[in-house]
Amino acid sequence: MKNILLITLGGTISAQGMNRLDLKDYTSGSIQGDFYLENIPEIKDIANIEVLPVDNVSSTQINGTHWIQLKKDIEYYLNEKEFDGVVITHGTNTLEETAYFLHLAVNTSKPIVLVGSQRPYTAISSDAQLNLIHAIRVAAHPDSHQKGVLVAFNNKIHSAREVTKVDTYDIDGFQSGVMGCLGYIDAAHEVVYYRNPLRKHTIYSDLSKIEINDLPKVEIVYSYAGASGEIIKTIVESNKYQGIVMAGTGAGRFSKLEEEALKIAVEKGMHVVRSSRVGNGRVIDIQPYDQLRAISADNLNPQKARILLALASLVYSDRESIQKLFYHY
Repeated sequence: MKNILLITLGGTISAQGMNRLDLKDYTSGSIQGDFYLENIPEIKDIANIEVLPVDNVSSTQINGTHWIQLKKDIEYYLNEKEFDGVVITHGTNTLEETAYFLHLAVNTSKPIVLVGSQRPYTAISSDAQLNLIHAIRVAAHPDSHQKGVLVAFNNKIHSAREVTKVDTYDIDGFQSGVMGCLGYIDAAHEVVYYRNPLRKHTIYSDLSKIEINDLPKVEIVYSYAGASGEIIKTIVESNKYQGIVMAGTGAGRFSKLEEEALKIAVEKGMHVVRSSRVGNGRVIDIQPYDQLRAISADNLNPQKARILLALASLVYSDRESIQKLFYHY
């Protein structure tokens, strides 16, 4: 059997409710890694599991410091301790962001699988146990190699690049938009893939070869009808940020007042990325924003565009080089 490292970071998958019908007021982080092994005996038939004790951190509180330590831990255990894969339990609020950072930054070809749940472990009809079993199956499967970071959720296997949370409480809380999932864990407990990620990741990513000690500050601004641009001005005047990601309307557009404020940001040396609040479709260069020299986010959502811009800023300072990353990662 494969040797899989289980890293538990908290979240709903680790929550105990006040009763079996508690689906909203539970406390996450109550359940530790050894509890899963003791109470889900089927896990032992899939792989040899070793738990890495880490501090429980809510997915609403996780940040770049946690990500950088995760990268170091994963590379150590996969590349030096010779584990065959890693499973990370994680709160669902920012699971996709942690997944995408690791997808870009971890230098390994071995499977890394993130998993969470929409209902607490103790709830009636909780998805916690089966999601975890599926994640371990995916991490232990030979076809999961060289696919970058994966997310196992509700029988589906998603790529970290495309997956996003789409529902607050529904069991089918994660989807990959028009791209679709990579594969499934079917009713016969088989891991089946139908496509591979084509954009650069993990061992194919230049960003996994650099030393990362801190992440540049990048802010997200959500555009809307009648937006004043005042938030952008505040960000620029703070002199704390290296970039701004615009969650633009439609195909990455924003108001005239926002555009004027963004011009000041660019003049001060900040990078501006045009993404979209829509959820599907590419954001590409268009003539009205040529003078702004903004970076187009391709089909990355704003929260993932923020991560790629932060990492890219560690390596490049010019727009052209960073734009190439957005079209290849």
